[in-house]
Amino acid sequence: MLLRITGEDRPGLTASIMSVLARYDVHVQDIGQADIHSTLSLGILIRVEEKHSGKVMKELLFKASELNVNIRFIPISLDEYESWVSRQGKHRYMLTVLGRKLEARQIGAVTQLIADQGLNIDAIIRLTGRSSILHPLEKTRACIQFSVRGNPKDKSALHGELLKMSSEMNIDCSFQRDNMYRRMRRLICFDMDSTLIQAEVIDELARKHGVYDQVAAITASAMRGEIDFKESFTLRCKLLKGLDVKVMQEIAENLPFTEGVDRLMYVLKKYGYKIAILSGGFTFFGEYIQKKYGIDYVYANELEIDETGHLTGNYVGEIVDGKRKAELLRLIAQVEKVDLQQTIAVGDGANDLPMLSEAGLGIAFHAKPRVVANARQSINTIGLDGVLYFLGFKDSYLDEKAQ
Repeated sequence: MLLRITGEDRPGLTASIMSVLARYDVHVQDIGQADIHSTLSLGILIRVEEKHSGKVMKELLFKASELNVNIRFIPISLDEYESWVSRQGKHRYMLTVLGRKLEARQIGAVTQLIADQGLNIDAIIRLTGRSSILHPLEKTRACIQFSVRGNPKDKSALHGELLKMSSEMNIDCSFQRDNMYRRMRRLICFDMDSTLIQAEVIDELARKHGVYDQVAAITASAMRGEIDFKESFTLRCKLLKGLDVKVMQEIAENLPFTEGVDRLMYVLKKYGYKIAILSGGFTFFGEYIQKKYGIDYVYANELEIDETGHLTGNYVGEIVDGKRKAELLRLIAQVEKVDLQQTIAVGDGANDLPMLSEAGLGIAFHAKPRVVANARQSINTIGLDGVLYFLGFKDSYLDEKAQ
């Protein structure tokens, strides 16, 4: 028998219902509860001996009247129950939808896509806190997580539709298999320029040196994947020859950090994640950010400096390009004894695609169209702390400092 209980929520309500069931040795086969704006919706699937069923129903009706809630009794046949049990073995996925705000048209489109793919929604929860209407925040966040069960009819088409929907409706969507790896991510690797910071540092150096137009053109071409990263990097370094290294410190002290970085780093460190910067930028700036946030690993490119304290136009060591980023992600995972499925990579450029593909969860962040099209997940509507929602964090998990 399925019990459906609705009404105003209050402490002790579920305990009162259970006290009635306990008197007749009722077996609870399943239970689920949701609370929306202090309105309770409680479902309990029970198995009770036929000789007690009438008494159980009678006492529950009295208890419901006492508690001022409504209760419905729905008989479930053995065949119906066994059919329901057999469906529980299907795959489960988490579909996360986020944006500055979520409206009925966006949620409607997402849920229709779920239905079209033959998937069933088991649960819906809001990951973000409730926002005030009278006193709205300047940069709001809204996120809903759908727990869905089944096997998608066409997973490739599903990803394509989510990508299209994200672009047209100003939302971000993440579709992940709900397994132990999704719940136990341990290593996260970030690109630096245009990801952790809202700048391409090499462009800022070029601006100070009076060669911005030349460098910016090469940077844009490389990020679009039109030219090889190593070639573009070498060309840009040469243009910086003669720049005083004091300029680097000045730029580092005024880096424009991306929205949400403080909150994201605080939470990741608090919950024990290992954090790495894997950047095609420069170690000087990566190490500056490392000190600020207590980041565990930094791999980037080192500029050669002459005895007078000026850049030579050359670099030292191996270039950190897209291939190297993926290699470093694997290496750090091995050192930290972390399965690759427990890793996360976040970046914006074409040279980030190899590590986004290598990681268990690859996220394109405010990325170029080519990168978004080839990444499994993307965030384009809110700040970098949107990554937390793709990891399943709720605002209620976080203390005030993280908010």
